[in-house]
Amino acid sequence: MIEGVKIKKLKVIPDERGRLMEMLRCDDELFEKFGQVYMTTTLPGAVKAWHYHKLQNDNFVCVKGMAKVVLFDGRKNSGTKGEINEYFIGEHNQILLQIPRMVFHGFKCVSEQECIIINCPTEKYDYKKPDEYRLPAYTKKIKYNWARKDG
Repeated sequence: MIEGVKIKKLKVIPDERGRLMEMLRCDDELFEKFGQVYMTTTLPGAVKAWHYHKLQNDNFVCVKGMAKVVLFDGRKNSGTKGEINEYFIGEHNQILLQIPRMVFHGFKCVSEQECIIINCPTEKYDYKKPDEYRLPAYTKKIKYNWARKDG
């Protein structure tokens, strides 16, 4: 696993009215600080990649559908430099995925319906100076194939 990545298994509490799922609490071991909370969606088969942040850590939870989240460690001084990790998160694997700053990440909706990801980053979005550094989804700088792997 890429150095600095953390996973929290989420507890789903169902009853006859529906369900409740806590995602991130201020007393969690992996909680750092609160920046903001936002939702992003991806349509089936669509890819949103690649980017990293210099200042913030991300805390991803997929609350609807399934997403394949892919991380690439491009950090020069990391013990896991060059490593790629895949995580399938969502309705069939309820986890919080903490993505450390400076780690490239992206995701693809792998469910038949739109996937919805909630992110609680450690920093708020700065509209004048965004903390986002991007590469195209199909860049040669990251050796990753977003195609489905049948087998």
